[in-house]
Amino acid sequence: MSNDATVFVVDDDQAMRTSLQWLIESTGMSVQTYESADAFLSTYYPGRAGCLLLDVRMPGMSGLELQSYLEREGYRLPVILITGHGDVAMAVKAMKAGAMDFIEKPFHDEDLLRSIRNALDYDQRTRANRSAKAEVLMRLAELTPREHEVMTMVTDGKSNKEIAAALGVSAKTVEAHRARVMEKMRADSLAELVRMAMIAVPESM
Repeated sequence: MSNDATVFVVDDDQAMRTSLQWLIESTGMSVQTYESADAFLSTYYPGRAGCLLLDVRMPGMSGLELQSYLEREGYRLPVILITGHGDVAMAVKAMKAGAMDFIEKPFHDEDLLRSIRNALDYDQRTRANRSAKAEVLMRLAELTPREHEVMTMVTDGKSNKEIAAALGVSAKTVEAHRARVMEKMRADSLAELVRMAMIAVPESM
């Protein structure tokens, strides 16, 4: 769990906000509370590590509407919903739309804290994955079109001889391209190069 991660609590009930802040801070986690979705959006900026603890029913923009807004804007903050008994159907719908969990009132403190820790761990993992992907894409951008071709065929398992035949060049030329690919990608082994190729695959694929 990242030390700079923050649990953002959005709930219009002041007593609930105070209670949640005390509970979460008692475990050493950082907390920021907001009385409305608008108040949260006025201070939050994309890229901040953490998770969002949202009440489903609030005046103005509801928790579900805030979740939808964040999704449309591409904010990748994990969302946990706090729901009353009558909100379960909405919470299930929200989970299908990407929320990580929903906690029903009244809830056990440990259930909520476990959900928060899971969300923070997930946020940390996905941030690390995005950082690794960005680094790989930067290295890929340094390759020439021919080196891209060679890398694609190498990571598809083709031999130098097969690549040479496909490209109409000598095996020695393929070896030279392959060496430059390994150097530019900073790959110490074929297995590492394959891993990088997999990281670079678009998420929609």
